[in-house]
Amino acid sequence: MKMLYLDCFSGISGDMTIGALLDAGGSFSHLQNELQKLPLADEYELNVYKVVKNGITSTKFDVVLKNEEHGHSHHDHPEQDAHEHGHSHKHIHEHHHGHSHEHHHGHSHDEGHHHHHEHSHHDHSHHHRSYRDIVNMIQEADLSEDVKDMALKIFKKIGEAEGHIHGVPLEDVHFHEVGAVDSIIDIVGTAILLEELEIDEIKSAAVPTGSGKIHIDHGVYPVPAPATLEILRGVPIAQSDLKAELTTPTGAAFAAVLAKEFCDMPSMKVMKVGYGAGTKTFPNHPNVLRVIIGEEA
Repeated sequence: MKMLYLDCFSGISGDMTIGALLDAGGSFSHLQNELQKLPLADEYELNVYKVVKNGITSTKFDVVLKNEEHGHSHHDHPEQDAHEHGHSHKHIHEHHHGHSHEHHHGHSHDEGHHHHHEHSHHDHSHHHRSYRDIVNMIQEADLSEDVKDMALKIFKKIGEAEGHIHGVPLEDVHFHEVGAVDSIIDIVGTAILLEELEIDEIKSAAVPTGSGKIHIDHGVYPVPAPATLEILRGVPIAQSDLKAELTTPTGAAFAAVLAKEFCDMPSMKVMKVGYGAGTKTFPNHPNVLRVIIGEEA
């Protein structure tokens, strides 16, 4: 049986997971071709490149959105203390009261490009994708049933957590279009690569969330952010002194939905190892997700 172990010693996010799966032998062209089956192709471009994190060569995966006025990468970066803990949470809108919230987002990226943009003045020109819209999009795509099933389970986990936090039914959960595109790419893309790599079972290390505080739309919150913590109910959380957000809602949902067991490195014959890079760089700690693929011993 082919097993994948999520060695998430530095946390886990959507982009880190796809980077690690590509690094472990997943095909980028296959990923691109399959993702084009979703009606999003004109909204984004994908970038994959190698970076070195504290001496470890790893793969960085970025979604670059075409319809953002700054045209920059706008991704699920768990490693930024100033980042609003993953796009699914910060872009949620409570439409059940008949009003939409204005959003101000400041993003600090550590890779030498700083972006600050205000969504509020053009927020009304952005449509929003509801949980129901995203489910329909995935169900109607010409993807394999296994990929659809996995992606829908992960989205449901995130949607339920968001709904619980905000006090809205699952069907009424809305995602800002930017966050939705990122989440859809990360979640469906991960399912595509896990199928391509023929993974039968997934196990995971305990999940570190980081510590400190982060700024989100509703104020300053402790790490882990509310949605991340809600998703990690029932999942072992590893203590971490790093003052940063290590795990995003998307990454948390991967661990919570996909891992059948949380354990130290299991007995296995190792075949492939992949490193997926996060955005932030820590002084004494490689900010990467390691995936280990092998035959269960």
